[in-house]
Amino acid sequence: MRRADRLFLIIHALRGRRTALPARSLADTLGVSLRTVYRDVADLQLSGVPIEGEAGVGYVLRKGSDIPPLMFTADELESLVVGTRFVRAFAGEKLAGSARAALLKIEAVLPPELRDRAARTRIYAPIWRDPTKTAFAVLIDRLNAAISENQVLRIDYADEAGRPSTREVEPLCLAFWGGAWTLGSWCRLREGFRNFRPDRIADCAITGERFSMTKGRDLDAYMEAMSGYYEGME
Repeated sequence: MRRADRLFLIIHALRGRRTALPARSLADTLGVSLRTVYRDVADLQLSGVPIEGEAGVGYVLRKGSDIPPLMFTADELESLVVGTRFVRAFAGEKLAGSARAALLKIEAVLPPELRDRAARTRIYAPIWRDPTKTAFAVLIDRLNAAISENQVLRIDYADEAGRPSTREVEPLCLAFWGGAWTLGSWCRLREGFRNFRPDRIADCAITGERFSMTKGRDLDAYMEAMSGYYEGME
């Protein structure tokens, strides 16, 4: 578990409690040592979070100084819920899981009326996974990981006319267009920027080589070269 997640969960566990929560209970819940809990609580206190208590006694948020909930409007929350549903339906499993976890964290600190309103939104993105779609979700996760880690990929690709080729590419970004994904890359074969449809990638292998972002063939240069292609996108 990331440290940022632990700190969030400590605050959430203390919210609204009338009695002190023992450090041992926190350690068991978080799956960490008592020493880690003591250190995390001390860091939260130093950053201004009003936690009272001490090792061996337990911790509680100072009375009358509870951390206020995140301030979202109902429309903002609906946007978050809808966005999460679309990520779960169309992105990879890793992104979908992260989006779901993020929404749960937000909902955990919302007033009940806003949480109920967010759950009632009527915009859906049905999740349907047959073997082909499951394999495609795995591919999206693999491409996303390669982008994050600057990994050179070797892909077997078929263009719109069905002509096959093997390319080594430096993946820069993924874009979803509502009906299809594209992978923005620097193509070593063509020595230029190219967009590839993941659904036309027959095979994708990590070469083990990592590329460096160099001026003229990095993400900024790609976006400039595709300015008309990506116009209006954020």
